[in-house]
Amino acid sequence: MKTAPSNRPRPSDPALLPDSVPLLDVQRGNQPLSEEIIMAIRGVCDSGRFLYGPDVQQLEQSVAAICQTEHAIGCASGSDALLLALMALDIKPGDEVITPSFTFFATASCIWRLGARIVFADIEAETFNVDPERIEAAITPATKAILVVHLFGQCAQMDAIQAIARRHGVAVIEDGAQAIGAEFEGRAAGSMGDIGCFSFYPTKNLGGFGDGGMLTTNQEWLAKKLRQLAAHGMHTRYYHQMVGINSRLDSIQAAVLNVKVAQLGTWCQQRRANAARYLELFAHAGLDDWLQLPCEVPGRHHVWNQFTIRVPHGLRDGLREQLADQRIGTEIYYPLGLHQQECFRPLGYGPGSLPETERAAGEVLSLPIFPELTDAELQRVVQGTAEAVHLTRRAA
Repeated sequence: MKTAPSNRPRPSDPALLPDSVPLLDVQRGNQPLSEEIIMAIRGVCDSGRFLYGPDVQQLEQSVAAICQTEHAIGCASGSDALLLALMALDIKPGDEVITPSFTFFATASCIWRLGARIVFADIEAETFNVDPERIEAAITPATKAILVVHLFGQCAQMDAIQAIARRHGVAVIEDGAQAIGAEFEGRAAGSMGDIGCFSFYPTKNLGGFGDGGMLTTNQEWLAKKLRQLAAHGMHTRYYHQMVGINSRLDSIQAAVLNVKVAQLGTWCQQRRANAARYLELFAHAGLDDWLQLPCEVPGRHHVWNQFTIRVPHGLRDGLREQLADQRIGTEIYYPLGLHQQECFRPLGYGPGSLPETERAAGEVLSLPIFPELTDAELQRVVQGTAEAVHLTRRAA
C-alpha cells in the first residue's frame, strides 16, 4: 500500500501510551449516533411498519448507490444473502460452485445446503483472495457458478474472474460481506458479478444492531426473483410460484443502518488512515522485515475490514499469547481452511490440497483496525507487537 507522507505525530514516549487496546469497540462508533438512532427506532415503533416499510426502501436505495447497481434487496443476514443468490441462479444437486476455502463458513455452507458440490480453489499469498488461475483449473462441465469473496475489505481480481466466467458461461456471485465500499478499477464491490451479497453484522464496516443483509444486482429479473424468494416465494400474498425462504430485513435494523450509512465513507477513510499509519509505524519499528504486512494492490480501493499480518510459521500462536498478556486484542481469521473443517471432510480434500490456504491459516493474525482507534492506540499495538516479537523469537 503506497502512502503519502504522514502528518500524524511521531512515536510517543512508551510510558504515555494506553495500557490496553481492544480488537473491536463497536460502541465507540455507535455512541455519538445514539440519540439519532433511538429517534429512528422510535419512528418505526410509532409507525407500526416493522417489515417492508419505508426505512427498508431507503436503505436499499442507499446501498444500491454505494454499490453502483440498479437494484438492492434487503434480507435477514449475509448468510441468507448467499443462499438466496444461489437459489435465484437455480443451483441444485449435481451442480458445482467454485469458492475459496479461506473464508467464513457461510460462504460454503450455502452451497452445501442446496445439495450442490463445493469446489474449493486456493488463494493468492499476497491478498488472501481466491486465485483466478486456480478457479480456471477447477472448471468442469458441472460448474454453474463462481462464488468470489472480497476478503478483509479488498476486492478479488475481478477482471480475470469475469473473463473466466464469460469463457465458460457460468455465473459470478460476489461475497462482499467484508467489503462494502471497496472498489476494483473504479467498480464497486457488488456491481461486477451477477449478484452481490452483503452482511450488516455489528462488526462489519457498516454494522447494525443485530443480523441483516443485502443483495445487489443490475439485472431486473434477478432482483424480482430475489425479492420473491426472500418472501416465501410469494409475489401476490398467499400465492407461491416458487419455494422460497423467510428472509426479511426488518425495519428497525434498516432504521439503525440508515443513520449509520451516512458515516460509511468517513469510517472507511479512517480505516484506511489507520492502515497507512500501521505500515509507517511497523516500518519505523523495523518489523516489516520479519512480519509480512498486508498490502493494497494497485487499482483496488481497500476498506480494511481487517488488518491481517502474517507471522513466520509456527510462531503465530506464541506471538498472540504475548499480545494477550499485554491486553492487546487480536483474532485469527481463519484458523482452518473450510476444506479442513470436520463437516466438509466428505469432500475429500486431504492435507496439502490447498497449500496457500493451509499456510495462511497457520500464519495470519488480525490486529485492531476499527475507525475510532487513536494514534496512541495504534502506537501501543506496534510497540506491543515489537515486544512480543522479541519474546517470541527468543523463546523459539
